[in-house]
Amino acid sequence: MEKSIMSFTESLDQAFRLSDKDWNMYSPLTLAYIGDAAYDLVIRSIAVKTSNCQPQKLHQRVTARVSAKAQARMIEALLPVLTEEEAAIYRRGRNSRPYTKAKNASRMEYQEATGFEAVIGYLYLNSAFERMNELIAKGLDALETP
Repeated sequence: MEKSIMSFTESLDQAFRLSDKDWNMYSPLTLAYIGDAAYDLVIRSIAVKTSNCQPQKLHQRVTARVSAKAQARMIEALLPVLTEEEAAIYRRGRNSRPYTKAKNASRMEYQEATGFEAVIGYLYLNSAFERMNELIAKGLDALETP
């Protein structure tokens, strides 16, 4: 499975003549932007692969896990297992000043969620899919624990 994902990113880079970058130099909001999409795709993939049901039901399952509140709970559980580099990316994302605000979350929850998304984006852009999925799985486990 990992190989097919790597092939996707390699194919993307080739088709659009993209080159590797130093993702540490990118804005944390840019990392959060791509992290939001990568995380959403993972959660949607899990939802579709675990049940064949109406799109409305799939949407309800997904939105419960991609909300700022859920992401804030996840990152709280993940902080102890983040590497120094990941923790630094998280802090940069959390401390950034987003131009928007969450509809159903506090400002702090939204900032924590932005930090979480920045970490996911950073891992995605570095093709660290195994680590990205490991963190998402641990975070989802934390959501299931009361």
